[in-house]
This record gives sequence, C-alpha cells and structure tokens, in this order.
Amino acid sequence: MPPHSARPELVEGSRDLFSPFDFAALRSGCTDSGPGMLTMSKPCRLLYVSYDGMTDSLGQSQVIPYLVGLAAHGHQIHLLSCEKPERFQKSEGEIRNLLASHNIIWHPIAYHKRPPILSTVWDIDRLKRAAISLHHQHAFELLHCRSYIAAMVGLLFKQRFGVRFIFDMRGFYADERVDGGLWKLNNPIYRAVYHYFKAREREFLLAADQIVTLTHLAREEILRWALPGKTLQIEVIPCCVDLDHFSRAKVTTKQQQTLRASLGLNADDFVVTYLGSIGTWYMLPEMLQFFVALTQHQPRAKFFFITPDDPTQILETAARAGIAADRLIIVAATRSEVPPLLSLSTIGLFFIKPTYSKMASSPTKLGELLSMGIPVVMNANVGDSKWIHQHFDIGETVDGFTQAEYQRVIANLEKVVALSPTSLRHAAEAYFSLSRGVDLYRGIYDSATEPLVEQQGFA
Repeated sequence: MPPHSARPELVEGSRDLFSPFDFAALRSGCTDSGPGMLTMSKPCRLLYVSYDGMTDSLGQSQVIPYLVGLAAHGHQIHLLSCEKPERFQKSEGEIRNLLASHNIIWHPIAYHKRPPILSTVWDIDRLKRAAISLHHQHAFELLHCRSYIAAMVGLLFKQRFGVRFIFDMRGFYADERVDGGLWKLNNPIYRAVYHYFKAREREFLLAADQIVTLTHLAREEILRWALPGKTLQIEVIPCCVDLDHFSRAKVTTKQQQTLRASLGLNADDFVVTYLGSIGTWYMLPEMLQFFVALTQHQPRAKFFFITPDDPTQILETAARAGIAADRLIIVAATRSEVPPLLSLSTIGLFFIKPTYSKMASSPTKLGELLSMGIPVVMNANVGDSKWIHQHFDIGETVDGFTQAEYQRVIANLEKVVALSPTSLRHAAEAYFSLSRGVDLYRGIYDSATEPLVEQQGFA
C-alpha cells in the first residue's frame, strides 16, 4: 500500500437490519451480561455526532446501546443525529422516550438525500451550525464523532475551540463508496469527492485525540500510512452484539420442533444458514456454489436464508447454479423471531467481497451467529476474519472461491460441526460483547479527557 493518500490505483503523483436493540432491556438499564457495568468512570460532558439516524436500525443497534451504557457511568451525553423524515415521523416518540429515560439529550435534525453530493454538503453545514449552537449552551469537553461526515464537525471544534474529539471512523468511508460502486471514479466529480475525503481522512487522524476502528487489520493498515509528527492512539472496537437476546439458552425444544415442522425441516437435515440482506457486499453466487459442493457430501443439506430480501433473486441465482427450489428455505423475520430460527442451523455461511475497504469491516452477523453457538464458514481477507480464527476456534475460512478450496473446507466440516456451542458463545463474549465495548469506550473517554478531569477535580 502506498502512502496514505489513496487506494493503490488512485495515487496521483504526490461500510444490520436484524440488530435494532432490545428496548425493554435498555429501559430497565440492562444490556448484556458482563462485569463492571455499574463501576463509575470519570464523567465528562460530551456531544456525540452521528450522520446515521437513531430511528434507523443501525442507530438502534450500534449507537444507542453504547450511549446507554456510557450514560450509566455518569457521562453527560448530548446526541446530534440526522434523521430520515419518514422514519423519524414513525419512531421519534419511542426513541426520544428511550433516550430521555437514560438522561441522554437528543438533538435530531433532518437528513437530506437529494441532490447527490450537494445534499451531503448541506447536511454537514447544518450539523456544524447545530453543534456550535449546542456548544455555546453546554461547553462540551469532548466530541465523539461517528464516521467521516460527523468528523467534519469534530475537526472544526478541535481547530476553532480546542475541544478534544474522538474519530470513531468505523470503516474506510471513501474507499467503501468506491468499492460499493456508489462513487464511479470515471466520473470526475466523484473522483474529486473521493480525493477530498481521503485528504480529510488524513486530517481527522492527525487531529483526533483518540481513534476507533472496527478491526485490527484496519488499525495495522492505518499505522502503515505515512502520517508524520504524531503517534496515533487507535482502539479496536468491533460491532458488538446483544448477547442476552442472541442466546440459545432462551430457545425451547418445543419452539424448535414447531419451527422445523412449519419450515419442512427434519431434525437430521444439515442446515446452512445465511442471515441478513444480500445487498452490495455479499457474494450470493459464490455462497451457492459452495452449497452445491457441500451437497455432494451432505445429501440432506438445506440452505436457509433469513432475510428481508425478495426471494426472487435468490431463487433465480440458485436455479442457475443447478440448485432445486426444495433445497432452499427463505423467510423474513422480526428481530424476536431471529434467535429461534438461527437455533435450527448446523453452520452459518457468508462470503463478503474481499475488497480493499472491507479490511475495516466488522460483520454483526458473525457475532450474532457465535452468540447462538453456531460455527461459521466465511472468507478470509475481510475485516478480522484471520485474526479471529487465530484466536478462537469458530469454524473455517475459505482463502479463495475455487472448487478446490471449497472441498478443503468441506472436508473439515465434521470437526467444525463438533465445536462446542459453549466455546463458540465464549468467543462472542470475549470479542463481541456489548459490555466489553462500553468498557473500551469508557477507557477512551477517560484517556481523551484526562487532563480536563484533573483540572476540574473529578479524579
């Protein structure tokens, strides 16, 4: 990889539907089990900025649970987010009441989708104006900025007011937009936008007091970039999971029997499960090719899709791969229905396009499957898949999408299926636990504000 400026091909001479959080648990102050949840941390007054809305499932699964945990430790949290009007109209009351019940003060503004680029510029300006107005009222000690759009606000505050800021970068935003086909680089406008955000990325990293990324692989990549004059403080916090909700212990034998009967499954079927939307990143043809290879060894194999997607795409792609429709089970499910359905699985399967930006990806479905005690077959070169497999025995990874590689993995599946569900859940507890994520953020807050804490007598 060349110096930080851009992807290898762009040097020019110089990113789940099934994870909205458990509102009942949050209202009771209980998230997932884990030690230290009520130990007080050094409190600070902070503004959390998110371009993702709290009325979106992503905000409900990957923002609110952390903030609830952090507020329980005494942090005074103001939350500034961009909300999609239709979702805001539907869910504002529920989200506002939830946040208020945990003393989190919410400042929603409207998200704009069109026209492309200009709408984002407009939203950035409104985020900055709203944040400045709130700062004049509350004198924030810290800005916690989720991803790159929000970090524009953090950078402004650091430069204008000297306020500490956390760059919670999540993934490689600009590269994800290119790899996902959203920014076509043969378009000079999108090419300019790409280079603009890569330049801002460098500024965010150099200005931030603390940096959070989702994967160890992304951390290693950033540390290889030529960023002079500063030792970067980077913490790895993957997308965490509600372990209490995704628990095999809460699924009864009767539930499983009823579900099998309704789905046409037998107890001795070899059930391969895919969870979530197919979307831009997941490799449906390759997953189906793996399944075809598996059926040569497992004549009772069934491919079980738990997805909100239209079944037509799956059925048509499967037909082209020579898979009969009776080998497939495709269901949509509510959040409460997902754990019992997952409990029918023999293995989980997902392949993600191994693009450059995906080294910074943390698939929530991995934690959800492991939390249910289900072993996983996934591909290498995505996020921390290699790192996780080195530290935890959770299944198998394919190193390429070839028949030879599929046969190698399939030959090892007897050992994979024999993995203890308890040990798989322990891996989820060790790596994907929400309480662990909250504790890591607490440490980041303490580190980012330590001199301020000493000056104000909180120590």
